[in-house]
Amino acid sequence: MAARCRLAARFHGVHGTNVRLDASRTRATRVESFANGLCFSQEPLAPGQIFLVEIEEKELGWCGHLRVGLTALDPQSLEVVPEYSLPDLVNMGDTWVFAITRSHNRVTVDGDEELAWARSAPWEPFLLIEQVRIPRDTLVGRSRPGRYSHILDDLYKMNVLPATARRSRIGVLYTPQPDGTADMHIIINGEDMGPSARRLPTARPLYAVVDVFASTKSVRVIPVEYGFPSLQTLCRLVIQKHVVHRLAIDGLDLPPPLKSFCKHE
Repeated sequence: MAARCRLAARFHGVHGTNVRLDASRTRATRVESFANGLCFSQEPLAPGQIFLVEIEEKELGWCGHLRVGLTALDPQSLEVVPEYSLPDLVNMGDTWVFAITRSHNRVTVDGDEELAWARSAPWEPFLLIEQVRIPRDTLVGRSRPGRYSHILDDLYKMNVLPATARRSRIGVLYTPQPDGTADMHIIINGEDMGPSARRLPTARPLYAVVDVFASTKSVRVIPVEYGFPSLQTLCRLVIQKHVVHRLAIDGLDLPPPLKSFCKHE
């Protein structure tokens, strides 16, 4: 899966007319209006592979937020990229999109009971979704370095900030089921919201859908490590464990790239 993760960890060259991608195709910005912000993953996702983005910029004055999901439509085959993911892209068929809100993003049973997987402990090092195991550290949003960043980081870890806040990390993946279909899961700051769509076909490739809609102005793709964490990630965890907050990292005798990684990623 590792090779496909690297390929999918950027946006497709086909996107909405108001989207501008950076040179690496890992950051998507809606440059005008509130719509025509549709983006797709460069490659189809593998089973259990998450496509994770971080909200970089917000824009006041619009009603609505980021939308994410999956589609069996090949972006390259679209004659015109729809203006909206909901309802336009969904109405084209074989597409499942979830509108992120400030709260109430968890799937419920009988209208009020949270599912068991939505209550997994935020301090556990791995997020477990059926047979999928993802290091939680990368999935959780991180504040910009500042005097109170250590407090904000704890709020991200507990997932008590609005899901639509800047620096929140939101991802989508699918898990195969015994009947040959798949469930779509939305992940917000390391917490599984439950299966937001069921019985997705697995016979066709499934691309991630990211709609940079309304108050969400810019997002960037966050690469996710599977299996054992890299040496760089392990170094960051040890360093962060021994500092009060990330501003203290500036005073450490470390290479500048490692300081930046510890403070910002």
